[in-house]
Amino acid sequence: MSHPFVPPPSTPTPEQQAVLERIAAQRERLRARRVARDQAAAQAAADTGVPADMPWLAKAVLFAREHPGLTASATAAMAMAVGPRRLVRWAGVLLPLLLRNRR
Repeated sequence: MSHPFVPPPSTPTPEQQAVLERIAAQRERLRARRVARDQAAAQAAADTGVPADMPWLAKAVLFAREHPGLTASATAAMAMAVGPRRLVRWAGVLLPLLLRNRR
C-alpha cells in the first residue's frame, strides 16, 4: 500500500503568521469569556441557593414560597380568566387529591 503524499510543513509568511496570531488571540478571548460566564453563573446559583440542576417543579415551589404575594395575585388572575364554573369543577377534582397527598 502506498501512502498518500503529505507535503512537508512549511513556515508561514509574515502575513499568514499575523493572521494565525490574531486567530489565537481571538480563541483565547473567547475561552476567557466562556470561563468568566461559567463562573458568573456558578456564583449566581450559589447566591440564590438554587442549584442549576434542580427540577423545574421544585424551582416553582421555591419561588412560590419566596414570593407569596406575587403567587397569590397570579393565581387570582388565572382564576378570573378561567371562570367560576370551571374553577369549581377543577377544585372538586384537585382538592381531594391534594388533601390525600398531604397526609
